[in-house]
Amino acid sequence: MQKHALLFLALIIGITGIQAQDIWITRSGTVVFHAGTSLEDIDGTNNEVASLFNIKTGELAFQIPVKSFHFKRALMEDHFNENYMESNKFPKSTFTGKITDLSKINFTKDGAYPVTVEGDLMIHGFTKKVTVPGTININGGKISAAASFKVLISDYNIPIPGVVSEKIAKEAMIELKCNYEKKN
Repeated sequence: MQKHALLFLALIIGITGIQAQDIWITRSGTVVFHAGTSLEDIDGTNNEVASLFNIKTGELAFQIPVKSFHFKRALMEDHFNENYMESNKFPKSTFTGKITDLSKINFTKDGAYPVTVEGDLMIHGFTKKVTVPGTININGGKISAAASFKVLISDYNIPIPGVVSEKIAKEAMIELKCNYEKKN
């Protein structure tokens, strides 16, 4: 599955013919979302995020297996996959986009570089253009990325039954962290 995810990402951002030192990857990025209210904690964590980052062009691609989100309670995980995300029908979420201010990053100098990323976020089979603030960190020649942003659940046509609507937030807070390695 991991190889298929990276092949998919490579095709999306068209890395053929680009030098390997320009491409950085991870197969173990983390996405955490918070969609609870004061009545219920709803937090899911996924540590199987695959991502490619082209440091020459600023292109980024992510593939997130929906069934890899885990929750404190098994029943919550079942409801998430079966009733809300319909993960058998929509097994992955994706993002393809680009850092719009790549020139702010000095890949040879340690530091935290605030960036803006624009692209297409696909969740539950629905795609929406998004603009997300993030940070690229350079530390000892290693690259990591972090972002925190909100998505409206209704933008992705995720069904929320009325009986639980008070327990589920209208917006989900998404937190992303990836530690990249040079592609071999």
